[in-house]
Amino acid sequence: MENQPLFTNDTIVFGLLMLSLGFIFYTSSLKKGFWHKFYSIVPGLFMAYMLPALFTTLGVISPDWTTTSESGEIVEHSSSLYFVSSRYLLPAALVLMTLSIDIKAVFNLGWKALAMFFTGTVGIVIGGPIAIMLISTVSPETVGGAGPDAVWRGLATLAGSWIGGGANQTAMLEIYGYNQKLYGGMVFVDIVIANLWMAIILIGVGKSKAIDKWLKADTSAIDDLKEKVSTYAKKVERIPTLTDYMIIVAIAFGTVSFAHFTAGYLSAFFTDFVNGIDNPTTRNIFTFLSSSFFWMISLSTIIAIALSFTKAKNYEGAGASKIGSVFIYILVASIGMKMDLRLIFDNIGLVAIGAVWMTIHALLLIFVAKLIKAPYFFLAIGSQANVGGAASAPIVAAAFHPSLATVGVLLAVFGYAVGTIAAIGCTILMQMVAVSP
Repeated sequence: MENQPLFTNDTIVFGLLMLSLGFIFYTSSLKKGFWHKFYSIVPGLFMAYMLPALFTTLGVISPDWTTTSESGEIVEHSSSLYFVSSRYLLPAALVLMTLSIDIKAVFNLGWKALAMFFTGTVGIVIGGPIAIMLISTVSPETVGGAGPDAVWRGLATLAGSWIGGGANQTAMLEIYGYNQKLYGGMVFVDIVIANLWMAIILIGVGKSKAIDKWLKADTSAIDDLKEKVSTYAKKVERIPTLTDYMIIVAIAFGTVSFAHFTAGYLSAFFTDFVNGIDNPTTRNIFTFLSSSFFWMISLSTIIAIALSFTKAKNYEGAGASKIGSVFIYILVASIGMKMDLRLIFDNIGLVAIGAVWMTIHALLLIFVAKLIKAPYFFLAIGSQANVGGAASAPIVAAAFHPSLATVGVLLAVFGYAVGTIAAIGCTILMQMVAVSP
């Protein structure tokens, strides 16, 4: 069955996404009227995410589609925009947003950032089994299955994704041997629930001051970091020249190039190392080290932090972080186009499990944030470092301030390390409560 969108050419789709971003930035810059009131409620970053999602839902664009060849065979197609954005523009954005970072001020953010990260992890670990128990009272067949078809085995892959990332998700698929013909359903739930939750978090960014007031949170450390970066940017601010722009682009993509080059060797080395581990459980725990994406993001961030101690830092005055923000918005739009709201109703049972699961994760984060008086920023990135990983945690962090993107990356990278171990614990609990046929 064909599901070809109206536009399939990536050049056209990219142009449509850029027109959407241009429309959002223009309307959000208006100082009065409908749009001024609209953006006082809905953040521009949220709209940058939802407009492409609406285009996909309406069949204008799509991340994936199928056609039928003349011989009757089903041919699968996919857009490369998200891949390009996440592999090239994301690390480039991280480099440019980290150039002016005050790393000492980042560490001065204190223990609450880590506390909220681990709270998010615990929320995923306990959320899975609780979701199974609750849904089983209404629809036992939704959480049933036996052998490789057992739903808890598929949900194990969600636990891996929502605590670590893609590498951890793949590791859980290998560990628990879920039927790969059914795996697509779990990937769909992952995309739908994780993206809807990210949309909710982005809405919260626009209300962060009111939320912080309700949480009685002390935001002084965050404000100090933003103030230091802003003060430094004003100090070195200048009218950028073409040379400035070319050097900024050279720094960004030169770093990305080196990170990709080195990541290829490191992932190959660690793939051999991990495959040589005899114990299957231990082997899968360290699977994330085989991921070239993990090494690419880590290396880009490390190099950018190192550059922040050099004169390269002065390019913040020529707009380095602004160019990085452009890349982030393009990434957000490409993530948004992966979301087809119509598909939520195609597998309502699994989506319900994911929704309950994420609700428990959210409620625990809110409870702990209220208890320890943690700022909404820590709640947001603590969640996204788990659920979204390195692709979305810096987006959410940068929505508060470009200087905070590095905080999101550091926590997300940490999530890769604990992802498989925590996901195994979650799966053991899900297996214990799963409904047997």
